[in-house]
Amino acid sequence: MSREKGNVEFDQSIEEKEKSFSLRDLVDGNILTRKAVVKQSRFILLMVLMAFLLIANRNHAEKMVIRLNRLQSDVKEMRARSISTSSELVRISRQSEVKQLVNRYELGLKENLEPPKKLIQTEE
Repeated sequence: MSREKGNVEFDQSIEEKEKSFSLRDLVDGNILTRKAVVKQSRFILLMVLMAFLLIANRNHAEKMVIRLNRLQSDVKEMRARSISTSSELVRISRQSEVKQLVNRYELGLKENLEPPKKLIQTEE
């Protein structure tokens, strides 16, 4: 009989004690020493690692979306600036505008009234 009491494997009161869950065990940290938790520790660590990776991936994706939105707004702004600059250059390069700018700054240039002549090269 002393042999049966010494054998812990067949003592059901210890197994029932390990299976019961209480808030006190959770606060004390005793729950982490149970066989089921120790047995599943690799799986738990894997799940924690995957959770960290998912959180990091989500944060990275959100940063990329924010950066993409900022770049798209910059492209729209630069496109508008390009169009306005192009139209301003077209306006300034008109013959009448050039004539007014030459007269305003008194450059002493005169308008050529003769049409341009076409040069033809003859083969000798």
